[in-house]
Amino acid sequence: MTNPTAPPPEDRTLSPHTGWTRDHWTAYGDRLLAALLPHRSPGGARYALPGPASRNGRDCDELEGFARSFLLAGFRVAGERGAGEPAAALLQRYADGIAAGTDPASPEYWPRPDVAGQAKVEAASIALILQLTRPWLWDHLDDAVRQRTVDWLATVIGQRYPPINWVWFRVVVESFLREAGGPWSPADIEEDLAVHASLRRPGGWLSDGADERAFDHYTGWALHLYPLLWTHLFDVTGTLCPPALRERWAGDLARYLDDAVRLVGADGSPLLQGRSLVYRFAAAAPFWTGALTGTGGLDPGLTRRAVSGIARHFADHGVPGDDGLLTLGWHHAWPGMRQAYSGPSSPYWAAKGMLGLALPADHPVWTAPERALPNETGGVARVAAAPGWLISARPADGITLVLNHGTDHARPGADCADSPLYARLGYSTATVPPLTGGTVADPLDNSVVVLDADGHATHRSGFTTLYAERRPDGVLVAASRGTAHWVDSAGDDSPDHGSGRTGKVTPGPSVTVASVVRDGVEVRLARVDAPAARPEWRAVRLGGWPVTGEAPPERGPGARAESPALCSALRPLRGLPVAGVALERDTSPLGTWTAIPWLATAGPPPLGEVLAAVVTLGRSPEPADAEPELTVGPEAVTVRWPDGTATEVALPAVDSEA
Repeated sequence: MTNPTAPPPEDRTLSPHTGWTRDHWTAYGDRLLAALLPHRSPGGARYALPGPASRNGRDCDELEGFARSFLLAGFRVAGERGAGEPAAALLQRYADGIAAGTDPASPEYWPRPDVAGQAKVEAASIALILQLTRPWLWDHLDDAVRQRTVDWLATVIGQRYPPINWVWFRVVVESFLREAGGPWSPADIEEDLAVHASLRRPGGWLSDGADERAFDHYTGWALHLYPLLWTHLFDVTGTLCPPALRERWAGDLARYLDDAVRLVGADGSPLLQGRSLVYRFAAAAPFWTGALTGTGGLDPGLTRRAVSGIARHFADHGVPGDDGLLTLGWHHAWPGMRQAYSGPSSPYWAAKGMLGLALPADHPVWTAPERALPNETGGVARVAAAPGWLISARPADGITLVLNHGTDHARPGADCADSPLYARLGYSTATVPPLTGGTVADPLDNSVVVLDADGHATHRSGFTTLYAERRPDGVLVAASRGTAHWVDSAGDDSPDHGSGRTGKVTPGPSVTVASVVRDGVEVRLARVDAPAARPEWRAVRLGGWPVTGEAPPERGPGARAESPALCSALRPLRGLPVAGVALERDTSPLGTWTAIPWLATAGPPPLGEVLAAVVTLGRSPEPADAEPELTVGPEAVTVRWPDGTATEVALPAVDSEA
């Protein structure tokens, strides 16, 4: 297998939106696999990629390199039905690695799942691909290698798994053991399926934690991927999995994908929200799951438009780099995206987004003409009820915006600091919150905060969702409320798994925030209600969308930031006379400079006063010649749009005892 010097020619007849065909996908996958060869251990069981070790240690990191690249190799082999030179070379390469990795006498012996927690994760990738490629790999391994593999995998039995997406790692491993004639535990699988059931939420969404509002890409690339692959690849339907349960999962996936396809930007970018974004095009995995298992409900041409858009987005932005390796970052290496469990090989879970390579060339998802994404046709105005998201997009911009009133990777009532990737009021396919620097501890972008006498900002995690709805005229409305709180998290050096930091908490006033969205334009309302426990607070500040570029974005007049590609602006409607734009350097993976517009009160506003601003993000400046008008009542605000349309927004009173 060689590293191609040029991609295949585009096919704008079959793929009018991306130009990509199956040949582009195979070339991309082959390039990724070829680049790993210089980092392969002599026996083939480990891949030692450059970069700092994760907290799991080098042994686990090198196992991760094998297991995650094995996913991609397995998909490639399955799609070719084990035939041809690329498949033969990959089969031999990974057969050698399995022989060495499962041999306790080998210097390349893998850390066992009952000893190293990360090995539980990687064991699932190994078992999944052994099952997928069984006729061409497992069935041809020596008996001794098969027995050693069973012995290594069997150490998962009875082990503790956190009650999140990890339970599927044990289900997959023990299901393979069951079919390979090895030991397995029906009780383990029953327990894990019960955990999955506890993660289900309305609309096909799943929370990666039963008692947390942890909505992110794990819903798709883990919690929707494994259940249906399990029923598709293993002989479990009618035994371990009742047919009705499989149908329930299929319905969940179809409903989820109906939302997820609206979360892909016209440029192919996934939503920049949630942890583990270094997995990049793994965001394509749930779309491929639907196509492979026949359960997604999407037209094949729309599926390919979404997945090819996602993959090409990264390819067009230089992923992988010149050395062919995936790095910890987004469009390029960016260490600030690294989390505690991230090692040099972690980004290769992006291979999940290449699951479609397991489909043969004559599958409809490869042969149907591409269809436009929803945000390329009539726009998007949708509510995702489970995460509390208002999803909005206009064909003129192709940017998907999410206004967030339900997700914070915390429990209601929690008093931790905000996680930038979960608790902001807004996320999009063109922006990302600063992930390092001062605004992590003092939220600025897409926030409504109370500032204390020293200028420190409050956090919103633990808020309550009041409502999220789509009106008959297409206007989206959502509101949330919580006790604003200051958090001194400087002493929290615990591993970063996505949640907000903890520390000394000082409670503040109750803050109610509402978003009213029409044709991509948001009217953001805020009200401070309950007396502050900390009386020296000095102002309320509203932050807008962050704009990032290699050169400093243009700032002003007022609260406006503009780069060659984006314009972010806040325009005051009520009670926010102070305006500015903050400029940060090296806090975003999207570019060197980030500018964030903001508005603020001139002092502590009277309790119960409604504050309001127009918040916009687009490819070009939003005209401001006709602003919405507000009529403010005791528990509601009416927004009258420039064309005369009126939207009433409830702002319920705070319980006097709150």
